[in-house]
Amino acid sequence: MNFQMILESFPTLLEGVRLTLELALLSVSTGLVLAIGLTAARQSRFVALQLLAKGYVFVFRGTPLLVQLFLVYYGLSQFDAVRTSIFWVVLRDPFWCSTIALALNTAAYVSEIMRGGVLSVPSGHIEAAHAIGMSRLAIMRRVVIPVAARQALPAYGNELILMIKATSLASTVTLIEVTGIARQIISRTYAVFEVFIAAGVIYLFINVVAVVAVHLADAWLHPERRRPSNAMPGAFGASSAQET
Repeated sequence: MNFQMILESFPTLLEGVRLTLELALLSVSTGLVLAIGLTAARQSRFVALQLLAKGYVFVFRGTPLLVQLFLVYYGLSQFDAVRTSIFWVVLRDPFWCSTIALALNTAAYVSEIMRGGVLSVPSGHIEAAHAIGMSRLAIMRRVVIPVAARQALPAYGNELILMIKATSLASTVTLIEVTGIARQIISRTYAVFEVFIAAGVIYLFINVVAVVAVHLADAWLHPERRRPSNAMPGAFGASSAQET
């Protein structure tokens, strides 16, 4: 193995990190907004909305992301109506096509994660909130969302990591991010093993940062985990000493 080649590849590969992060952040944030709408549709009283959301989730979870990316970038350009529409400015750009495909895909998965989190809220909590006179909006804001977020965050963290890795597929539609740059270097040097190891290390570092961020968010949502384990016994011991 040529370790010198691995080290020399890092500066060039790092030039694509910004594009990778932009692609990941835009697709994840857009997918999160879409997932909220899908989750609301799944919980709606209207059967048509439920069926529409279920169909969306079924299609995007049941087909490969690479196929979806090709359909958005290569497939839509076949239609004259698309090429002559105002959307062609966006749909001819590989960055925005990749963002759209990734966002549509992650929205399907995140909506299921959110729905699972909402369904995990104990019915007793909601009944108790109704009993003390809370409105539906207050129950959603103060009971359902906090509990659902705690339950859904670990699974959402996994989806976030998967989406960061999925950005590498954007290189198949001519987008020059980390994987795209790696393929360019390989075409010149034929050092497949060394260059992809360097690219893998970069993705690994990005995912480590994402994991740490998810853990910090999880700790913020579970403040009781930050308390020392001996806080309660010590408090009881102090109170007992004062009583004596």
